[in-house]
Amino acid sequence: MGQRMWTLYQRVLTGYTLWVLIGLVVVIGLLATQARHFSLDASADALLLEDDQDLALFRETAERYQAQDFLVMTYTPPTHLFSDASLAGLETLRDDLRQIRGVDSVLTVLDVPLLSNPPVPMTELVSNIKTLEDPDTDVAMARTELANSPLYVNLLLNLDENTTALQINLPRDTTRDQLLTLEASLTQQASSGDASESIEADLKRIEVMLQEQSNRRAAMVHQTIASVREVMAQHQDDAQLFLGGVPMIADDIITFVRNDLITFGLGVLFLLIATLTVIFRQPRWVIMPLLCCGAVVVTMLGILGLGRWPVTVISSNFISLLLILTLSMSIHLIVRYRELLRKHHDWDQAELVMTSVKRIAVPCLYMALTTGVAFMSLLFSGIRPVINFGWMMSLGIACAFVVTFSLFPALLLLVGKDQRTAEKASGGKTTRLLARITLKSGHAVLVASLVLAAFTIVGITRLVVENSFIDYFDQSTDIYQGMTVIDERLGGTTPLEVLINFEDSAAPRSARSSTEPEPEGFVDEGFVDESFAEDDGFVEEGFGGGSSVGSFRDDFGAEEDPEKYWYTQSKVARIKAMHRYLDAQPETGKVLSLATMIEIAEGFNDDQSLTNVQLALLYTVIPSEFRDLVIDPYVSVEHNQARLNVRILDSMDGLKRNAFLERIERDAVEELGFEPGQVQLTGMMVLYNNMLQSLFGSQILTLGVVFTGILLMFLILFRSFKLSLLAMAPNLLAATFVLGIMGWFGIPLDMMTITIASITIGMAVDNTIHYLVRYQREFAKDGDYVRALARSHNTIGKAMFYTSLTIILGFSILMMSNFRPTLYFGLLTALAMAVALLGSLTLLPRLIVLTRPFGTIEGHHKTDD
Repeated sequence: MGQRMWTLYQRVLTGYTLWVLIGLVVVIGLLATQARHFSLDASADALLLEDDQDLALFRETAERYQAQDFLVMTYTPPTHLFSDASLAGLETLRDDLRQIRGVDSVLTVLDVPLLSNPPVPMTELVSNIKTLEDPDTDVAMARTELANSPLYVNLLLNLDENTTALQINLPRDTTRDQLLTLEASLTQQASSGDASESIEADLKRIEVMLQEQSNRRAAMVHQTIASVREVMAQHQDDAQLFLGGVPMIADDIITFVRNDLITFGLGVLFLLIATLTVIFRQPRWVIMPLLCCGAVVVTMLGILGLGRWPVTVISSNFISLLLILTLSMSIHLIVRYRELLRKHHDWDQAELVMTSVKRIAVPCLYMALTTGVAFMSLLFSGIRPVINFGWMMSLGIACAFVVTFSLFPALLLLVGKDQRTAEKASGGKTTRLLARITLKSGHAVLVASLVLAAFTIVGITRLVVENSFIDYFDQSTDIYQGMTVIDERLGGTTPLEVLINFEDSAAPRSARSSTEPEPEGFVDEGFVDESFAEDDGFVEEGFGGGSSVGSFRDDFGAEEDPEKYWYTQSKVARIKAMHRYLDAQPETGKVLSLATMIEIAEGFNDDQSLTNVQLALLYTVIPSEFRDLVIDPYVSVEHNQARLNVRILDSMDGLKRNAFLERIERDAVEELGFEPGQVQLTGMMVLYNNMLQSLFGSQILTLGVVFTGILLMFLILFRSFKLSLLAMAPNLLAATFVLGIMGWFGIPLDMMTITIASITIGMAVDNTIHYLVRYQREFAKDGDYVRALARSHNTIGKAMFYTSLTIILGFSILMMSNFRPTLYFGLLTALAMAVALLGSLTLLPRLIVLTRPFGTIEGHHKTDD
């Protein structure tokens, strides 16, 4: 079967060379027309775990409390914040921001309600609400209130730094909410056993619609942020301005990635041109490999566009990887062809080309298969973008193999034979040096490998998965500076939501008609406090000055609202306890909850705790605009639930998300007396932490899968368990070395670095396969392990050095990125490939000489080149 396929391949390629090229051009050209649909996925879902159980709660909470995405802009004027000039500049800035398409509203200190300007009883607040823009407002009095308000201080205002914040609210994505609701309903039907072909088809359509809506939303947010930055640029002379917020994090990440995709893609391309020129010094050995690389990249872009398969932050380096992997195959073909051309200058071009392909095709095929296995191992990560990256690269490797072994030999046949392009001499200085070290200092090689392994193991034990969004960016970037200012002056960046679910018995009373009898014990058990009804300013001013409980009830019940009965001392006490606890944690910045409003209200009550009646009355008399700000976002009476919104200090040194979240859940039960499960944590911080915490298990699982898969490939290729184990040694050392370096230098495991070990194995195994295949061939000539080693280093060792050098240089250029995950990806992969090359040209041959896995050959026989 294999021989028939080879004969057919050879006949088609040599007999119909021009038609093969035309066919490739047509197919690639058709796919190129679909490349226009290629896109980058900038949605926050790219940060989530596949099937995260907390995702449903996160979406439910966002829908319940009508949470909006928002940006935060800091405003630090050169003069006093409450001076006329500073307030005028803030007003102009706010008004300009409100004109931006895509901005729903802008909240500033100019807009928030002032409750004590001048101080009045709570019942007169409705007619006393002012803002800083009100001409009757006392600015000095407003400054004092804002500076001491538990609601505004360190959220909208930081007087110590003369800084205020503008909250730029983005509109809710109602279309996506509706699609998610429909998807959840259909998924529930499918899981209940009612699945049908129509439901499955509907789910697939919704999935496509969700992706399209995510792309539209991302484009809208990107344009809005760009417009906000344009407005900032116009006001930079008036004040120091910084921008931050979760939407900006996601948008800036994808912006950095998009720029890196273009900049470093071109950078890698020019670097490859320079490298090929220096190595081979012949135009054909530069142009043909680049044509193959370009064809593979265009093909994959077309396939991704055709399938509407977006690229995420994780898979953003796939172009660089494809370029390097394709070039690796091309270089092996070039080196083998030039070697044959030097030795057999009398052969015709077809024989030279086909012999080169035949000698290289099998190791390249196994290289493609093992590299594919390495990337397929990412399917077990449980992280959707990582899974997609695994599929994408596996498909890309298949394309690279097919295109390279059809386009490159066809081009080579077409350009013809040129003796000047042959290699000048066998071997190279570097490979000869490594051969001498391996043979003369074999024990030193083994000892160095053991030391490196020990260094690696210790480093792996120090590996952490904690990471902060702020650490993704270079300190010179606007987003890093903005997040730092927000963290240090305005209460933190990353949101965390703490939900308290009260018992059913605490649900609000149902509405009663005026003719229903008063519940027994309504007065006697203290729900209405006589002293409060007589003495508290809530009543005496706003309810006719009457002091009797009866008159209070008459007025209070004039417009019955059952929701007011939900607000009781017991609930408020539980919310206050959780609020105080969260506020005391070093990881938290600003904490907002119903307790914030209660603290403000108690200021109107001489700092005395409010009774049940006062709490119910407070809900009734509070102005609607203030209720929207301090009650509705933090209470769901319908669901008997309170919500505390916490901002985390993302720039805090030593921030350990998982330990912090576990501490909250533990202390809620052990210290605050809540029942297990009564307090729930949600928010982007929880979802991101879930993803991070899965990485340890994912890394072990993916490495286990990739090592098992590659070992099986080696067994099939070499048919020797001993040789397969030897072949694993340099790859295992290189892959784990990356993790060890990360542990020693405190580089956290995250979505991008989790892929490095598998990528390293997949690419490093290329060297191992090529070396062992060539070593077997050289050993078969005379049965001498030492001579076979020297010849292998002088032939395939040179190709390995060229390809590895190209890979190392290609990845090194990524170190110039301002996006640190890309920087780490380039640095660590380049470092791992250097270790893999040294392992393949020192440790592997030393182990072969030491263990003699090929046995011995009595006499010897000569084999073909």
